[in-house]
Amino acid sequence: MKRKAIPDFDPKLFLAKVGKGRSLLAYKKNQKVFSQGDPADTIYYVQTGKVKLTVVSRQGKEAVIAILGEDDFFGEGCLAGQPLRMSSATAMSECSLMRLEKAGVVRVLHSEPAFSELFLHYLLSRNIRIEEDLVDQLFNSSEKRLARILLLMANFGKEGKAETVIPKISQETLAEIVGTTRSRVSFFMNRFRKLGFIEYNGGLEVHSSLLNVVLHDAGDSKA
Repeated sequence: MKRKAIPDFDPKLFLAKVGKGRSLLAYKKNQKVFSQGDPADTIYYVQTGKVKLTVVSRQGKEAVIAILGEDDFFGEGCLAGQPLRMSSATAMSECSLMRLEKAGVVRVLHSEPAFSELFLHYLLSRNIRIEEDLVDQLFNSSEKRLARILLLMANFGKEGKAETVIPKISQETLAEIVGTTRSRVSFFMNRFRKLGFIEYNGGLEVHSSLLNVVLHDAGDSKA
């Protein structure tokens, strides 16, 4: 008698369907997912929408440290023993998030190599992105940093089709990410629009030609 074949584990299917230790949650724009200082006991996977991570200093100054989109994880610090959230997570648009209990993720990481490979690939990609952000902050002009952020938000450079229209984001938020003033962001956004790199058409539409700002040395030299 032949044994029934056990289907291969599909990490994408695992992250798409509700199951033991997994719940699918919907968030409205500007709704808080978790706050800095909350207990860290779950991981989130972005199915649709965008989420921003922010930190607040003891002096009350807030900074945006990441903007995440489809197929990104966040809150994974709990896997390394992080007891409290080091940042706050807020939906930037309507979002569909898979909430994963820590124990369930640990179990799957140990038992399913396909999921471990996907998760490791994400962590390595995120680490590379953090290094690139640091280099960008240290050596590039604020104009180049803004162009790079807009391209990343539009998913240029990611696998699959780029999203040329990105969720509405305030110039104050962009200034926090870039590390410059709102007036500088406004100046550069107007310049990008006049050059045809971006458009405002029911949302912010980013064209691949904006890569010219990142790849060439011309532009603002002030931070």
